[in-house]
Amino acid sequence: MADTDPEALERNIERTRAELATTVDAIVNRVSPKRVASRQMAKVKATADHLLTSTRDLIAPPPAYGDLTEDPADQPPPSLAPLLIGVGAVVAVAATITLWRRRRRR
Repeated sequence: MADTDPEALERNIERTRAELATTVDAIVNRVSPKRVASRQMAKVKATADHLLTSTRDLIAPPPAYGDLTEDPADQPPPSLAPLLIGVGAVVAVAATITLWRRRRRR
């Protein structure tokens, strides 16, 4: 049978309201434009860090174990030009996509 005690019903309603408020707050927090932008920036930074590390490894791989015949100070520093060109291209593509999506929404 249904609970007909008015106090129990009020407690149940208050508990349900509190749960609903928590759920709504979590949804608002998740879809907040500031939070979405923050998560996207974190993803971009992580991807850029990974790309930078990978590119550095390709440009100047570490010397083989035991291959210490050359002094690392005598070697020229690796060129970062290819990396900068790649990052610039990624930024340009991302900006183009962002502008294109904004214009489509209007």
